[in-house]
Amino acid sequence: MPSTASLTESWSIAGVAVPNRVTLAPLAGIGNWVVRLQAKRYGAGYAVSEMVSSFAIHYRNDKTLRDLLKFKAEERESGPVAIQLFGQDPEVMRSAAAYVAEHVPVDVIDLNMGCPVPKVVKTGAGAAMLKDPDTAVAVAKAAKEGSGLPVTVKLRSATKKDGEHDGYALAHRLVDEAGVDAIGFHPRSAQVHHKGFPDYDLAARLVQELPVPVVLSGGLHDDAQTLAAYEQVGPAAVMLARGALGNPWHFAALLGLRESAVPTVDEVAAEFDWVLDRTIEHLGAERAGRYLRKHYPWYVERLADAAAGALDATPDKRLQEALQRTEDVEAARAAFREAAGAAVPA
Repeated sequence: MPSTASLTESWSIAGVAVPNRVTLAPLAGIGNWVVRLQAKRYGAGYAVSEMVSSFAIHYRNDKTLRDLLKFKAEERESGPVAIQLFGQDPEVMRSAAAYVAEHVPVDVIDLNMGCPVPKVVKTGAGAAMLKDPDTAVAVAKAAKEGSGLPVTVKLRSATKKDGEHDGYALAHRLVDEAGVDAIGFHPRSAQVHHKGFPDYDLAARLVQELPVPVVLSGGLHDDAQTLAAYEQVGPAAVMLARGALGNPWHFAALLGLRESAVPTVDEVAAEFDWVLDRTIEHLGAERAGRYLRKHYPWYVERLADAAAGALDATPDKRLQEALQRTEDVEAARAAFREAAGAAVPA
């Protein structure tokens, strides 16, 4: 079982070298190139895109091709990147994987077989595939054959929380029968979403049993939790998800690039500006203003952490409400700068 020091060591996915063992998970509706590049800037050795519909690629949906398949060369300067696809039709997946391999500069294709969101599950995709292992194996085979790239799968340990381990069993079949090159394992059932404590003992068993890398996800919200889970499970790498939202300092702290994951006020303000600028680059100013509303709460929280106890002016609910009311990106920038300025002693 690896030690915590080995988080800084390299590993590989079917020959694709990854420079360290701290990675960014696929974040549905969030993990665009801006978020992936942010993680890479702070040390992440590997990053996976938000999930993309194989059907949307197969049928050449304009918005999908324009927005979700956009990758930046900068992303790959510090390590490989992957695109996550979802879908339950093997032939559609074969087509989508082939398109990605030809048109998108990624190193790995990851398949989502764990998303618990009802609109995904009701199509037979995501966590629904835990109950349909034959189709899951066929989809994974099709992705490998269509792309010629390494293929990994991210899944949950089970569909329901009643002790069944259908996801755990599926992981074995995906490796043995479909030749999947790594497993991303979230040891909670799809039923509980992000509630409850992950079954790290089950994850440790999977690590010992599979002949391919297992990457651990779930419950890794801060440095202490992440390091403890890493020691307990012994995976090839850890995959930060919700704990990385608006918190790239988490990557740097785990890799020893900084002493604390808590940023300074100035660091939060600078990162907020960077995110706004790159999101405008990605979506244009008008669309960015709407899209960024989901990001603002994360940076308000970071600013509050950075200023904690320093001033009575520590940002709180009022800043959050002000940001959500802003009409455009520049108004949000001004409101955040004002709050950050008030949080720094003269």
